Amino acid sequence: METEEQLYDCVEAAGEDALILVLDGVQDPHNLGACMRTAAGAGVTAVIAPRKGACGLTEAARAIACGGADVVPFLQVPNLSSTLRRLKDMGMRFVGTSDRGENSLYNANLSGGIGLILGSEGWGLRKQTGALCDDLIQIPMLGDLECLNVSVSAGICLYEIVRQRHYA
Repeated sequence: METEEQLYDCVEAAGEDALILVLDGVQDPHNLGACMRTAAGAGVTAVIAPRKGACGLTEAARAIACGGADVVPFLQVPNLSSTLRRLKDMGMRFVGTSDRGENSLYNANLSGGIGLILGSEGWGLRKQTGALCDDLIQIPMLGDLECLNVSVSAGICLYEIVRQRHYA
């Protein structure tokens, strides 16, 4: 995918089945590649990331994606906030993962056209991106760790969406 207009056309064509993965500042190509691979398995419509402060689809990311980068469109946008606002205007809801989330992943309504937003490896979800979310959720952590790797979080969250859409 080369342009934002193509992204919007893709989302419009997917309708209620649209599923966008938003990576807000993921910098490690291995994490991006793992997210792309999982996105392909989960039937994600497109993956978007900001152009500035995030990893692009490098050779390393493509290798880790094991073909996922060839299946799922990836687009880096110049202004993530404005892209998310336009997608919201098209009817998309956005759910972000955050330790500030009041709702558990497993209690969230993840049906319909939805965008899942995951933050970067270092600082998580940016405040301005979190403000655009319709819901902030947490992945329940039962052990002593505060958070998971972004690619692991993507897998858990995307497959909860798959479960709710196809197996609930």
